[in-house]
Amino acid sequence: MQVELYLPAEGRPGEPARPVVVDTNVALDLLIFSDPRTAPLRTLLAQGRLHWIATQVMRDELERVLAYPHIVSRMDFYRVDAAQVLAAFDAQARLVDIAPRVAYVCKDADDQKFIDLAAAHRAILLSKDKAVICMRKRLMTLDAHVATALVLDESPAAAAA
Repeated sequence: MQVELYLPAEGRPGEPARPVVVDTNVALDLLIFSDPRTAPLRTLLAQGRLHWIATQVMRDELERVLAYPHIVSRMDFYRVDAAQVLAAFDAQARLVDIAPRVAYVCKDADDQKFIDLAAAHRAILLSKDKAVICMRKRLMTLDAHVATALVLDESPAAAAA
């Protein structure tokens, strides 16, 4: 299931950066595979319109996943190693404290940390995990927005919003 979140291509002057929580699979797409669907995320991070927040537990998960044989072979293909990926993560993500657990419990316990952090910071949560995506409407009640990808909206109406 594809759930896109549309954001104005141009930010408003003085608009604060929105927090974004990036799950491990999307982080791999961003930091290793340069998936075209991560281009808006890359742009918004570079512009300072989004700021990536994560916990040490999330970083540890990424480090563990980078050692999986199928990921190692993909990193070899893209000529990148785990140290480079973790350095890119460290350069882009700001580590914050672990968030308290929210009332909504994810079917996949490994994804709960992303949900809790997004809810605590009223953040955008980027994930391709079906167990997270199915919680989208419930998390909106906590001012957290779940999407599989961001889309930059170039329309004049988006800029005025």
